[in-house]
Amino acid sequence: MLKVKQLKISYGGILAVKGIDLEVQSGELVSLIGSNGAGKTSILKAIAGMIASHSGEVVFDEMLSSGKSYELLARGMSLVPEGRGIFTRMTVLENLQMGAYLRNDLFIESDLEKMYVFFPRIKERLGQLAGTLSGGEQQMVAMARALMSKPKLLLLDEPSMGLSPILVDTIFEVIEKISQDGTTILLVEQNAQRALEISDRAYVLASGQISMTGKAEDLMKDPRVSAAYLGT
Repeated sequence: MLKVKQLKISYGGILAVKGIDLEVQSGELVSLIGSNGAGKTSILKAIAGMIASHSGEVVFDEMLSSGKSYELLARGMSLVPEGRGIFTRMTVLENLQMGAYLRNDLFIESDLEKMYVFFPRIKERLGQLAGTLSGGEQQMVAMARALMSKPKLLLLDEPSMGLSPILVDTIFEVIEKISQDGTTILLVEQNAQRALEISDRAYVLASGQISMTGKAEDLMKDPRVSAAYLGT
């Protein structure tokens, strides 16, 4: 579904991402974990065509990426950005409808109903301005909006950031359900423990380079990962 080869990202004269390789197979839930500032968000933005890479290539669904975000969205890649990025002056329903703006099929209404199953709380707030919601509710709207585009690949950037422990539980439960429903997911997450618990595989990013990769359950048992990211 996704193959990243020797991706480098620079800001001015600083090389922030130093030639990483990663891949995500169809149907997988893969996590990219690492400390704050390691380059995780930059990688997702480059994959999604939101920033230009210094060099390297991204192959999405067996086609070389054009690097244009709107073309990637049309081909089935959807990003839930760090900070949510919802349309604050639109209602919750309008945000979800915006997620489906490229679609012209007959299943938009049924997919809206599916979002209400995934996120019961947003159904209660469909007519409310999205900017008036709590942080957790805004995260649910951002995820539901992305899913309304019917993505083949869903990119999630720090979905648990700034949320209460209870809402973190809810968000990770929903991510797991979305994966089980058949959507391929690349998850960037600072909460390494929770990310590894639900992932098939993971990559560990340190100082702009992949330092470790493997099955999520194996990485959870690795003492280097435990010491650096799991607080044990």
